[in-house]
Amino acid sequence: MDRLLYVAMSGAKQTMLAQAVNTNNLVNAGTTGFREDLALFQSLPLQGGLLPTRVYAQAQHKGVNLTPGPTVETGRDLDVAVQGRGWIAVQDAQGREAYTRAGNLKVTALGALVTAEGLPVLGNSGAPIAIPPAAKVEIGRDGTVSVLPPGQTPQSLVVVDRIKLVDPEESRLYKAPDGLIRLRDGDYAEPAAGVTLRPGSLELSNVNMVEAMVNMIALARQFEMNVKLMNIAKENDSASAQLMRIG
Repeated sequence: MDRLLYVAMSGAKQTMLAQAVNTNNLVNAGTTGFREDLALFQSLPLQGGLLPTRVYAQAQHKGVNLTPGPTVETGRDLDVAVQGRGWIAVQDAQGREAYTRAGNLKVTALGALVTAEGLPVLGNSGAPIAIPPAAKVEIGRDGTVSVLPPGQTPQSLVVVDRIKLVDPEESRLYKAPDGLIRLRDGDYAEPAAGVTLRPGSLELSNVNMVEAMVNMIALARQFEMNVKLMNIAKENDSASAQLMRIG
């Protein structure tokens, strides 16, 4: 009896964790540059002194879908979308290098080029990009950041830095809890000259809304099935206790 109860309870718990991952994907379906999280299930036999008679399910929140999302035109000078493979290097809250596809950038009052979340964008030197007072800021396809000094003609653009664009092997990447992409070995990727940007555009989330909704329904049914199994175990236990009283 306990085998049925604990296996069903384990399945219900892990299904709830997978549902939480799927719900987070749905919530971020409209987040610029968001990468879909993947919940992977694994069969985990219970080891002990005797034979492994129980096999539990375990949900692993380790996967991430790195497929590029759709791109939309915005016409905004500081909006950029990475074309094809590649990432924009940023500085996380702890001062370490991380990577993102969210190209909705802005310039702070102190002249720092940051993401919409306020993370500094890094230049090829690995230092945050600083923007001097300017009438206009432009970002080229190769990541070059140019400014137009106040009172100057449009032909007087001055290059101040270049956004660090990287393209490490996808097998080396993982998604951290803060939503940023990092290298598994803790190292930093080198700038990749082959990565290009699409100015005036943004890459949307790569979450498939229809697929996520279908997955939500499937997970809900799996949870209900495990709850029914737990109720069956309860009914069987009650019936067994009744038989014992008769004896």
